[in-house]
Amino acid sequence: MPLPCLLSACHPSRTACLPTVFLLALLAAIALGLPGPSAAAASTPAAAIQQSPPTAAPAEGEADLILMNRHVVRFRSSLLGSPASQRAERGERNLAAILARDENDEVKVQHNQMGNIFLVGGQMAFILSHDDVDKLSGETLETLTLTTLDKLHRVIAETRESRDSEAMARGAATAAGATAVALIVALVLSRLHKGVGGRLVSAIDSKAERLRLGGAELIRRDRILAAVGWLMNAGYWLLVLLLAYAWLGFVLARFPFTRVWGEQLNGYLLGIAVDLGKGILTTLPNLLIAAIMFLLARGVVGLLKPLFDHVSSGESGIGWLDRDTVEPTRKIANILIWIFALVMAYPYLPGSHTEAFKGMSVLIGLMVSLGASSIVGQGASGLILMYSRTLRSGEYVRIGEHEGTIVGINLFTTRLRTGRGAEITLPNALIVGSATRNYSRTVSGEGFMVDTSVTIGYDTPWRQVEAMLIEAAGRTPGILATPTPRVYQTALSDFYPEYCLVAQALPAGALPRAEVVSRLHANIQDVFNEHGVQIMSPHYMADPAADKVVPPEKWFTPPAGKPGA
Repeated sequence: MPLPCLLSACHPSRTACLPTVFLLALLAAIALGLPGPSAAAASTPAAAIQQSPPTAAPAEGEADLILMNRHVVRFRSSLLGSPASQRAERGERNLAAILARDENDEVKVQHNQMGNIFLVGGQMAFILSHDDVDKLSGETLETLTLTTLDKLHRVIAETRESRDSEAMARGAATAAGATAVALIVALVLSRLHKGVGGRLVSAIDSKAERLRLGGAELIRRDRILAAVGWLMNAGYWLLVLLLAYAWLGFVLARFPFTRVWGEQLNGYLLGIAVDLGKGILTTLPNLLIAAIMFLLARGVVGLLKPLFDHVSSGESGIGWLDRDTVEPTRKIANILIWIFALVMAYPYLPGSHTEAFKGMSVLIGLMVSLGASSIVGQGASGLILMYSRTLRSGEYVRIGEHEGTIVGINLFTTRLRTGRGAEITLPNALIVGSATRNYSRTVSGEGFMVDTSVTIGYDTPWRQVEAMLIEAAGRTPGILATPTPRVYQTALSDFYPEYCLVAQALPAGALPRAEVVSRLHANIQDVFNEHGVQIMSPHYMADPAADKVVPPEKWFTPPAGKPGA
C-alpha cells in the first residue's frame, strides 16, 4: 500500500485504521531491530556469534584484546615475561599495523609448545598459551582457538568494510531510509494519539451525561478524563521510546565501528522480551491455580447468597440467624471466604517468594497491628450490638445525652435521627460503654413510650393532678388510649411531689416523638390552666402562715372523681 494512501487511511476520526497503524509500527520495530551484517561479514563464521552476550569485565591480572570495539580474546596470564595487559596492547598494535597495509589478511594458526600462534598475512599477531584457558568453565585451548578465529575473521571483515566507500555509502543510505521510516511511524503515532484521544473525550462526555442520578454525577468526569489522558500519554511516549531505541540500534549496526553497540542494544531489548515471555509462561500455571481458588471462593459466596437473601426477606429465621443478624453475618462470611482464598492462593502469586514481597507483607502487618487497634475495638463493639440485639433499626432510644430513632447500625458507628431534624453518629464503642434507654422494647404492639414529669405543690390534691395529666394525654394526637396512660408519683420532695406521666405513642412514622411530646406539654398547660392549677414548684424561706395540706372535702376536686362515681 503506498505511503500517502496509508496516511490518508489513518485519519484520526477513523478507528478502522488502528490495526493498520499498529501493524505498521510492529513491522517497523521488527525491521529496525534486525542487525545488518555486511556482505563480507556474512561470508565468515563470525555471523554465528553476532548476537553473543557482552564479555564480563576482566579480573585482576587479565586483559582483553579489543579491535574495532569488538572483543577478540582475553589474556589471563603472562607469557615470556610480558604481563597480560602488555600482551593485549602488543596484539592490538600488531593487528592494526597488519590490517593497515591492506595486503593479504589470511589468518593461520601455528601450534607451538608455548601455545597457538596467530598469523595474519604471514605475520604474527599474538600467541594464546595454555594458561589463557578458562579452566573453571571447562574450556580447552582448542575451543578457545576456534572462538578466537571466528572473532578475528569478523574483525578483519569489518575492517575491510570500513575502508570500502561503497559499503559505507550503502550503510549511510540504509540509515537514512530507516530514519525516514521512523519519522513516518512517529508521525502516524502522533496523529493516532490525537485522534483516539479526541474520540475518547467525546465518548466519556456522552457516557458521563447519562450516568446521572437525581441530577448528580455518579462518576467525576474530570477525574476520568485526567486518568485516560495520562494513560494515553504514557502509552504514546512508551511507543515513541521503543521506536527511538530500535532506530538507534539499527542505525548503529549499519557501520562497522559502531556495529557492536547496535548489536548490544538490540540484544538487550530482545533479552528483556525473552525474559518477560519466559516469566509469563512460567507463572501461567500458578496464576491458573490462583484463579481457580478465587473462582471457587466466588462460587461459595454465590451458594450462600440465596440463604442470606431468604433470611433477609423476613420469611423465616435459621436458629440465631434472623433479619437483625443476617447482614453482618453475610459480610463476615464473605470476608472470611475471600481471606481464606487469598491465603491459599498466596504461594502461587508471582513474586510471593521474593524477599521484597515478604518484607512488604511484614511491613503491612506491622502497620495494621499498630494502627488498627481502635478500628478492631470499634468493629468488635459493632458486632456485640448486632448479635446481642441490644439495638434495632427503627427503635427509639436514649444513649447518654442523645435521644432519637435508630436509622442504621454499622460495624463501626450507629446513626440516630432526632425529631429536631438532626442526625447523630455515635461510635459503637461509646454505646457499649454507656447506659442505653430503649423506649420501644417495653411497649405492647407498635410504638414507643412517652414520659414527662411535673412538680406541683402539696396544697394541690394529688388525685386532681393525676386526673389532669391523664386528661391532657387523652387530648394529645398520637398517644394511644390503650394501654391507658398512667401517672406515677416518683418522689416526695421537701416542697412538692413529683408526678411522671407514662403513655404509649404511635410509631415514629406517624408522628415523630418530639412532636408528640411537644403537643403533650401544650395540652398539660391547657388542662392545668382550665382548672386553675399553677404549674409551679414552690420554695420556702420560712414556714407559711397556713398549713399546706388538702382538706378531705377537696380531695376529689375536678376533674378527679370519687371512686365508684
